[in-house]
Amino acid sequence: MSDDGLKPLDPAYVAEVISNPPFVSISGVSNVRDLGSYPTTMSNGMTKPGYAFRAAEVSNVTAEGAEQMRALRITTVFDLRSDPEMKKYSTPIPTIEGIHIVRTPVFRNEDYSPDSMAKKFELYASGTTEAFMQLYTQILEHGGTAFGTILRHVRDKPNSPFLFHCTAGKDRTGIMAAILLKLASVEDHYICHDYSLTRIGREPDREKVIRRLSTEPLFATNTDAALRMLTSRYSTMSAFLELLERVYGGVEEYVKKYCGLTEEDISRIRTTLIVSPRSRI
Repeated sequence: MSDDGLKPLDPAYVAEVISNPPFVSISGVSNVRDLGSYPTTMSNGMTKPGYAFRAAEVSNVTAEGAEQMRALRITTVFDLRSDPEMKKYSTPIPTIEGIHIVRTPVFRNEDYSPDSMAKKFELYASGTTEAFMQLYTQILEHGGTAFGTILRHVRDKPNSPFLFHCTAGKDRTGIMAAILLKLASVEDHYICHDYSLTRIGREPDREKVIRRLSTEPLFATNTDAALRMLTSRYSTMSAFLELLERVYGGVEEYVKKYCGLTEEDISRIRTTLIVSPRSRI
């Protein structure tokens, strides 16, 4: 297993990468990326730029960050976190003038019992691909309603850019991003690469995350375990996409069964997400 995530990255390298696409600057929010401009296998198109954004939590967005969100024409923010999570980390939903924030929790409140969280943290701490597949299966099994809400926004509001996020913008957010990109017929390589960029996007918050996780008994004396929780390896997303195909019959079957979408919905979503290289919203 790779030890990526355990050693700090060169700050100059991080600064260079996150100041260029697909990264987007929103002050007070880390790990923000535009899911646009990825090539698709359909009609030589690409994913629509400036439409779907992924990020870590927006709780600490600054006034400047709110202006940047409005400049990006973001109309809606989907928050995949649950109430106990926000309370535990003191990261409530902010009020951002002109932007509608929709609570779309992947997990129910009862999924945050001490016993449930201890089991999740133990899986995360191992950092193995197998552990992440167990966690990602839980996200798929629980997340249908939340993911369906976001997909219906794409279906119904093709000209209303949106952002979705969880806490780190890695796991729940990464799976939602993968669903969108798969529906847009983006090749797996690009989806895995997008997922792996979180390793860089989260680096500026490295110390803050370690401090937060140090309050958990499992991580209090084991920084390496905390850092393994934050890994976002290309190979992990590759394994997830294989799991999505093998266990769930592929992205279309998943969104039909778990999100309640129809073939017509999927077609409209795909039409929204794919543009010609010269198009803009």
